[in-house]
Amino acid sequence: MTYIRKTICPYDCPASCGLLAETDGERMFQVKGDPEHPMTHGLICSKMQHYEKSVHSPKRILTPLKRVGKKGAGEFEAISWEEAADTITGRWKEMIAQDGPDVILPIFYSGVMSMIQRKCADAFFNRMGACEVEQTLCSSAKGAGYEAVMGKTGCLEPRELKDSDLILVWGSNVRATRIHTMPLLAQARKDGKKVILIESCALDMAPYCDETVLIRPGTDGALALGMMHVLVRDGLADERFLTEFADGYDCFKHTLGQYDPQWVQTVTGVPAAVTERLAKLFAAADAPAILLGSGPSRHGNGGMGTRLITILSAFTGAWGKPGGGLCGCNPGNGNYVDITRVTRPDFRRRPGRMININQIGAALTAQTPGEVIRSIYVCGGNPASSVSDQTEILRGLKREDLFTVVHERFLTETARYADIILPATFSVEQSDCYGAYGYCTFGTAYKILEPAGACRSNWNTIRTLAQAMGYEEAYFRRTEEDMIEELLSHPGPGLARVSEVDREVLRNGGVISTPFADHRDFQTASGRIRIVNEELADPVPGYRENYGGEEPLRLISVPAFHTLNSIFQEREDLLEHRGPACLLLNPADAAERGIRDGDRITAENDLAAVEFIAGVTELVAPGTAAAPGLYDAGLTGGGLSVNALHHGRISDLGKATTMNDNRVDVYLTKLSK
Repeated sequence: MTYIRKTICPYDCPASCGLLAETDGERMFQVKGDPEHPMTHGLICSKMQHYEKSVHSPKRILTPLKRVGKKGAGEFEAISWEEAADTITGRWKEMIAQDGPDVILPIFYSGVMSMIQRKCADAFFNRMGACEVEQTLCSSAKGAGYEAVMGKTGCLEPRELKDSDLILVWGSNVRATRIHTMPLLAQARKDGKKVILIESCALDMAPYCDETVLIRPGTDGALALGMMHVLVRDGLADERFLTEFADGYDCFKHTLGQYDPQWVQTVTGVPAAVTERLAKLFAAADAPAILLGSGPSRHGNGGMGTRLITILSAFTGAWGKPGGGLCGCNPGNGNYVDITRVTRPDFRRRPGRMININQIGAALTAQTPGEVIRSIYVCGGNPASSVSDQTEILRGLKREDLFTVVHERFLTETARYADIILPATFSVEQSDCYGAYGYCTFGTAYKILEPAGACRSNWNTIRTLAQAMGYEEAYFRRTEEDMIEELLSHPGPGLARVSEVDREVLRNGGVISTPFADHRDFQTASGRIRIVNEELADPVPGYRENYGGEEPLRLISVPAFHTLNSIFQEREDLLEHRGPACLLLNPADAAERGIRDGDRITAENDLAAVEFIAGVTELVAPGTAAAPGLYDAGLTGGGLSVNALHHGRISDLGKATTMNDNRVDVYLTKLSK
């Protein structure tokens, strides 16, 4: 007999969708969206419509494995959990005794977007005193740029866009990353409201917008400055609002004279007349909204660019009007729970060596005394595929003296280099709390199935390793369900106004909608919007160049609709729909190189050369090469992916990835360069 259980999608997406799983307690037979979810209302992406195919995949790793072949060959033999734990902790104890815990590096990120399973490894490695990894792989520059202007002020929640009368979709592939906002955009257009797309690669979103403005990657801040130039020049800025509610407007406006639309055209490729028209449309709207994606922030100037776009969102006084302002950053009223109860920073006796996740290639190959990493522990991530400077990462993983432990469900590119693989669970085989980072919802999901084979969750794996290390803290004896109760018993401001009925929903497993932020309650030190921020190295915002490079084409990585990061590579149905690894080029750039749609091409820079299939489209900005999605190295020529072409440089704010700030040249693979 089968029955239906509620659960939550665990993957790195702003929504944390509600799911209904049909199960008999041993297997999951199908998955549907939960129509009672307060935000998703049953809409889920194609990736999760057959989640059971991943959970019950014959490709799953179901027992601990020990390497028996050459690193990277993928040759392993089964061992017990006892042998695995003893081997791992025995090696770690030796390293700590010889060199201290700083030679051990945990690498984990957003393979599961939850409170407990995602964060519990922090507590274990804090207790050990190991290196600390700066987890800034995704949108930290965007968050830092927004916070530099708005502090902790909650931005628009996507459901509030129903009240917007103009929406600028700026660098956001909503179809791939925010499908629940797509109906809102469709309704806005049906109601006669304009939806304008500002993008470097508009292939997915152009059909769903009234107009598309193609912009050179990394120049978004210049367009924002040009629009503000027009608003001030023509008396269209809301100076009363900016004087009353913002710091530094008078100083900033006097810098805008240099950023006229002709200058914008030179920098961005956006025609001067388009900048003029965008600014006037923005001013004419009563409640204009900017729906900002993360791609524009993945540049050396990404924090500054986000600052400028955020300031633009306030230039007409839209903040505080229903539907007016900026959407796409943190929409909530503060943390839902006290996450330190999971991460336990109090366990750390001394600061650990900090290593930025975007620079782990350099960390794994460092040979300077005091900087050598002797062991890594990877969970909730696949750095050999999903982190910049792939060639250097692979070189580090090949080190015979690097002891690598990977907690994983499939033989990923990173797992192929492991000395020990520990089998991991899926979300339906564990319990956890989920806060949607792009929407105002919070939920709990309890285990539906017993873990397959000998698989263990992050939480139970950490408990196992802690016991083998001899750690006696009571924390490591708790269950996942104990931790859910611990978190719910210590709510943060995001759950402060939750009713007792909603609290009961959370105790029993379910999702609640939490209050939207008051967008006029500016959560900054001065209680005002910070146009000028004296705490920053660049207090007065202005245009800054990105890193760039010598090659002629600007390379960007864009989301794929059928897969997510390096996840779902086990699903043949999704891979078939996605097709081969392609690189999208503007027709002018393709013609200049004698490239036609479907040709085998190579993209090359100072880091690597990677093969793709050419896609030629007018929906990519001239001078741009766009790579949708991530592919296993075995699916691309030369065994490398697009991340081999990305430097490990970090952004101006937030120490974030700059994976969209690299240059390449492209040529037909059959020809020598």
